[in-house]
Amino acid sequence: MLLTGKKTQPTFASSNYKINSMKHYVYPLAILFGFGMVFAQDTITVSKSALLEKVNANLQLKIAEQQVALANADYNQSKALFLPSISASHTAITTTNPLMAFGSKLNQERLTAADFNPALLNNPNQIQNYATRIEVLQPIINVDGFYQRKAAKIQQDAFALQKERTAQYLQMEVEKAYMQLQMAYKAVEVVEKAKKTTQANLKLIENYFKQGMLQKTDLLAMQVRMNEVENQLNLAKSQTKNLSDFIHFLLNEENKGVLKPQEGLQMLALESKTSSISLDRKDFQAMEQATKAYENMHQSSKMNLLPRLNAFGSYELYDTKIFGFGAKGYTLGAQLSWNLFDGNKSLAQIQKSKVALEKQRTEQEMYIKQSNLEFAKTQRDLQDAENSIHLTKLALEQSKEALRIRTNRMEQGLEKTSDLLVSETMVAQKELEHIQAVLQYNITKNYLNFLSN
Repeated sequence: MLLTGKKTQPTFASSNYKINSMKHYVYPLAILFGFGMVFAQDTITVSKSALLEKVNANLQLKIAEQQVALANADYNQSKALFLPSISASHTAITTTNPLMAFGSKLNQERLTAADFNPALLNNPNQIQNYATRIEVLQPIINVDGFYQRKAAKIQQDAFALQKERTAQYLQMEVEKAYMQLQMAYKAVEVVEKAKKTTQANLKLIENYFKQGMLQKTDLLAMQVRMNEVENQLNLAKSQTKNLSDFIHFLLNEENKGVLKPQEGLQMLALESKTSSISLDRKDFQAMEQATKAYENMHQSSKMNLLPRLNAFGSYELYDTKIFGFGAKGYTLGAQLSWNLFDGNKSLAQIQKSKVALEKQRTEQEMYIKQSNLEFAKTQRDLQDAENSIHLTKLALEQSKEALRIRTNRMEQGLEKTSDLLVSETMVAQKELEHIQAVLQYNITKNYLNFLSN
């Protein structure tokens, strides 16, 4: 299986490289473990570089390594094209069959003139024969086998390239999960800050309510907002555990605690943009090798129509006793064989291998075009993400200013509670949108690098 530009369905987590929406990080789609359960475990501070060093333990990469080992075994098996086949056997018989009895005596080198008596020839006595045989078969010229061996070698190279691409993909997955973990902790900070603001406003509303300056509905509305913030905070903290579990799984390591990123979430520096995909990409090279393997298999099926030349030899030992070696002899020879007609089987195989080759070429062409299409789309996504960062930052600054003004007016009794709630909610929302935009930019940039190299 070759990794495409688009992420194939793995056995873990997300099934595509598209950037998940904010709800996957801090909102109700996260599994609610609860604050106490999450932070009852040890918190382990980790760096991205330390995680990347552990990628080799990933189970998917181990599967890719095993696939390379299988391809190596197939290639080693093709050595039978050059190496001899040696077998040994020991056969015991007892017979009164005239032909077998005469032949056994002849092999045992104990025939006498009396054995040519017609009565004995036609009605021999029971005879035992023990034969030890060592046989050697040596291929000499099998043209179709040469192409099969060449195809096995190319396939071996293809799987090795695929393993390298799998390692690159897993590095990108670990980086992506690490950035999501950064986002989760940043979301916890944002919601905790929103909680402090809400607590302060709730205290202010409670004081005004006690003084009879506000109705109970205003107090209830602020209390509802407080409960919402508490729930969001629990979900955000729970998501840090979810992502920690996923990273532990990616690295195939024991889950010993909740991971905490050493580095905070920052916008990655934009390197020089690449205008096109490099054809030296490992998966492209792997597909090219796979196409060459199909070409050699097609050529092998055509060479199957040619004659084969093989040598053979045997060494025999005969006796009347088990494991006896009273008589011996050898046979050497060579065989030129040519299958002139096999019921159209060979012609059908040639046709099948040709269609398989054309199919592989078509898939390779489509794969490259899809990769270029995905690359162009990701470039536009990166530009959109960059624009989104600037816009969300501006919106955050504006919402903070609006909240500051309304908080001052609320302290003077000049603002409605509902308006204050709207401003307060807007600040938290815009701050979450901004860090989500930064995350989306970073993941998109990471994916673009994966597609281009």
